[in-house]
Amino acid sequence: MTKKLINIVGPTAIGKTALSIQVANLYKTEILSADSRQFYKEMAIGTAVPEPEELAAANHHFIQHKSITEDYNVGDFEKEALAKLDELFEEHDVMVMVGGSGLYTKAVVEGLDHFPEIDGNIRLELNEELSQHGLQSLQQKLRQMDPEYYAVADVQNPHRLIRALEICIATGKAFSSFLKKKKNARNFETVSIGLTAEREEIYDRINRRVDLMIENGLLEEARQLYSFRKYNALNTVGYKELFAYFDEQWDMETAIAEIKKNTRRFAKRQLTWFRKDEIIPWFDRTTNFELIAAHLQEKINS
Repeated sequence: MTKKLINIVGPTAIGKTALSIQVANLYKTEILSADSRQFYKEMAIGTAVPEPEELAAANHHFIQHKSITEDYNVGDFEKEALAKLDELFEEHDVMVMVGGSGLYTKAVVEGLDHFPEIDGNIRLELNEELSQHGLQSLQQKLRQMDPEYYAVADVQNPHRLIRALEICIATGKAFSSFLKKKKNARNFETVSIGLTAEREEIYDRINRRVDLMIENGLLEEARQLYSFRKYNALNTVGYKELFAYFDEQWDMETAIAEIKKNTRRFAKRQLTWFRKDEIIPWFDRTTNFELIAAHLQEKINS
């Protein structure tokens, strides 16, 4: 039997964790997290790390395994995730991967794109522009130079903006033109499914999740991380808005409203990214699990 990787995707707060545990228990297997926000052990509340009982319900990998002070990128994740899959496929015919970070799931399923070497001065100039004129200046530039990538990129992440812009500037071509059309060979087959809901329900779930994070201590977690804010891991929705509150740029009510707004925007971009893959079948979050299980079984047996 060819080894199968069940890849569960969808927007934040949709219920992917609960579904992944059900699927893992169905196949008596383990879960790889491809949520790049949940890699860091210091960021439990603001990244909605699964609850202890959820982590105990199935073996999870790549959750809180790094510190925010460590350099860790999608290339590192690709290598480590493939190595872990090789190891776990020795004892399991089916594995589960779950996450809303499209670039990270793509790295495991298809492999990363390869880009030309870039003059480091371009990055320095873009960082200076960020410092002088703010994130909006980079966003506007990317929208002009590569509207296709702008539509799916996490434009609240300065690291991602600068990476795309330096390619555009150095090559004179759109960053999106370098995105790989051909998949790398893998020693497993991937069965992907998407979990979704009506937009208003997604947004309502996000708003309620943010309120719950605040109740559970997000403010104190962010305060403890404030002195580490220069690290890229903390260029993350939920933390940067509270850092602005600590800096007295916003009041608390505004900061919470900005977290909700930026998370909603993030969810919209997640859906745009994943829906580019027309092969992914989408299930409403309320779909009976037996129907999802039957679909998966049919795909695994085919």
